[in-house]
Amino acid sequence: MEPEAVEQGLNFGGVITQGLVFICVAGLAWVVLDFLNSNTEKTEERLTRLSDRRKKGKKQETESKTEVLTRVLEKASPSLSKPLTPTNEVEAGKLRQKLSSAGFRGDSVVGIYLTVKLLMTIASLALCGGLSLWLHGFSKEALMKTIVGVGIGFYLPELVLSFLASKRKQAIFYGLPDALDLMVVCVEAGLGLDQALRKVADEMKKSHRVLAEEFGLSNLHLQMGRAKAQVLQELGNRNGVDDLRVLVSLLIQADKFGTSVAQALRTQSDSMRVRRQQVAEEKAAKTAVKLIFPLVIFIFPGIFVVLVGPAAIQMMNEMLPAMNGG
Repeated sequence: MEPEAVEQGLNFGGVITQGLVFICVAGLAWVVLDFLNSNTEKTEERLTRLSDRRKKGKKQETESKTEVLTRVLEKASPSLSKPLTPTNEVEAGKLRQKLSSAGFRGDSVVGIYLTVKLLMTIASLALCGGLSLWLHGFSKEALMKTIVGVGIGFYLPELVLSFLASKRKQAIFYGLPDALDLMVVCVEAGLGLDQALRKVADEMKKSHRVLAEEFGLSNLHLQMGRAKAQVLQELGNRNGVDDLRVLVSLLIQADKFGTSVAQALRTQSDSMRVRRQQVAEEKAAKTAVKLIFPLVIFIFPGIFVVLVGPAAIQMMNEMLPAMNGG
């Protein structure tokens, strides 16, 4: 019995030893993996910090270049923009409205825009005139091409401004229903109109940046102590969006007569959502008509060649021997 007991004791001791060795190995592996993971996380954090610093540096460099160019244009605009400056206040007001609808606001934006327009005209005159003289010499054709180039350079800033204004109006139009729904929730939760504007501006910075900027600007005007009706009226006028003007008039009337702001916002939100759906349906209906031109120009010729080509080749192969024999 004694040798068996000794053998059992040895087996039991071996099991304990193996278990302890396994635990030690597992603990060591866990420590190594944790150390590697911590080093990996630290490395990723360092890389993230470095990339953020580089992005910030590039952004600051871009902003500094833009600021320098803006300062140069601001200094040069009073003298360079005189030939294109509107002669009366009506035309000047229309030009400010166009710039405001495109998102350009400030005291010097009119002068900068007219300066850019004049520089574009001079550059197009020099470029088109030089190329026309080099290619055609002193001729009527060179003169006509120069006039066309100067006209393009003169009206190109206006086209770009109209495009930016239309894109901005479209962004405001598509973001208004969502903004109004959020304003309804804020007003029904007990917030005032100015607090609701601040909340919408904070929550919609990523989804609808343009509309959030407009609401933020209006909220800033309210914090400066300006009258609520005046701030809302400016919000509707400076963007050129009809739906925003209707919304502003509803808010002014609700604030003036003491009616429910939430009900007015909900009604306007429903009507705008229906209109946005109608615009989407209209674009979908126009798609079939717009697809005719690429179908006729690009797809139908290929289908015609694939379908008619083999038959035409076979007909030519059958007709050529007969023609040669005749």
